[in-house]
Amino acid sequence: MRRAFEIRPAGAWNEASAIDSIALDAHERHRRRIVLTGERGTQFLLDLPQAAALRDGDGLLLDDGGIVRVAGRPEPLLEIRAASSDDLARLAWHIGNRHIEVQIAGDALRIRHDHVIEDMLRGLGARVTPIEAPFTPEGGAYAHHNDDHGHD
Repeated sequence: MRRAFEIRPAGAWNEASAIDSIALDAHERHRRRIVLTGERGTQFLLDLPQAAALRDGDGLLLDDGGIVRVAGRPEPLLEIRAASSDDLARLAWHIGNRHIEVQIAGDALRIRHDHVIEDMLRGLGARVTPIEAPFTPEGGAYAHHNDDHGHD
């Protein structure tokens, strides 16, 4: 079986050269070792030295030189907007106070769909829109970053 042993960061490799792609949601993209099958049938063992957060557009380098593109699988999310940056910061505080994973997307926040949190945010004045999109939450202050992954 082929083995993927290295991550090529998004933008640091030619995506047109990918031999296959694999669509994974946010939980599935945090891996170290697992057998995966690409959309075109390429089966390989992801075998990284440590667990890493794979990002949409990253490439997994196989031991035979092929590269499999990582795609973020869309999942049900809530996109959160506010009337001002101060209001958005306050909403972010409430989300963080509940230890909910969050993605910063320009002038909006994204979280996994949760009807209870949605109601709370609306009660705090947020404009909340259900969407389907790949989710890439922030790593957090204590997350271990892979320094050679190229996301400085």
